[in-house]
Amino acid sequence: MARADAQRNLNALLEAAKAVFATSGVDAPAKEITDRAGVGVGTLYRHFPQRSDLVIAVLEREIDACADAGPALSATNPPSVALAKWIRRYTEFVLTKVGLASALHSAEGLRAYFYERMSPVVEALLAAAAGEVRTDVRARDVLHAVALLCHEVPGEDPGYGRRLVDVFIDGLLVR
Repeated sequence: MARADAQRNLNALLEAAKAVFATSGVDAPAKEITDRAGVGVGTLYRHFPQRSDLVIAVLEREIDACADAGPALSATNPPSVALAKWIRRYTEFVLTKVGLASALHSAEGLRAYFYERMSPVVEALLAAAAGEVRTDVRARDVLHAVALLCHEVPGEDPGYGRRLVDVFIDGLLVR
């Protein structure tokens, strides 16, 4: 198989796994993922010999996309707006990764990777917005607060976490 085909198959598998994990959980049948990706089961196992390899690859890809959004938002928005938009982007990451949260917490290397990628982004956004945001807030405060606010609350509608994050963002801003 040509290198471009292999990369295309890998991308298709990661996108399919992301979608399937979001709807069916990380224990979804491999066939569901490969059917959606348009590849054979052998291709899946060639790239990801164990289920945990696939879960980690999906999470790393999503962590990278979320982290990469920080500088992009900073380049096109005023600092406090970039921070608020990134926090909302991170909120979507958290809300769509509920089924993958246990993998993030159980894989020590993945947890370290998460903080290595996300913390500098939040620190840069907070530093750029200095004077517009509270001075006592650290990167981990933002990461943890959003994660905690996005936990499902029985009896509340699905948009509840997003509304709580908006309140959090409002509280970050200096008036």
